[in-house]
Amino acid sequence: MSIKHSITKTIGIDRPHEEVFAFLADPANWPKWAVVNVQSIELTDDPDWWRMSTPLGAAKLGLRANAEFGIIDHIFDDETDSWRVPARVVPNGDGAEFMMTFYQPPALDDSAFEAQIDLVDIELATLKKILEGGPADVTA
Repeated sequence: MSIKHSITKTIGIDRPHEEVFAFLADPANWPKWAVVNVQSIELTDDPDWWRMSTPLGAAKLGLRANAEFGIIDHIFDDETDSWRVPARVVPNGDGAEFMMTFYQPPALDDSAFEAQIDLVDIELATLKKILEGGPADVTA
């Protein structure tokens, strides 16, 4: 049995976890915060899949959200690979923790994987800034 190389990224967000979940569970919001990886996104004919433009070309996003358990698992499909990203929004006092676990796809060597994962910090900081920016409706 072998274990895949993985990295979990976490960020605390000073907003109620229900609001954080609602924002993340709407893929239309992803270009606002996933600024490195998602340039644009649109719904496909299949309500479970969204079409994305990424720096590497076209891709699809499948979001599997469950508010009761804070699940924001998602699947990315592009021409080179398909990978799952388990993600959770959990309460932390009056705020929330958002965490994502990334498994290294076979198509990426160690240095390329770690370089991509380092870019996630930019996205998480952007997410935090958007959601903590004030009382504005963050679901729009």
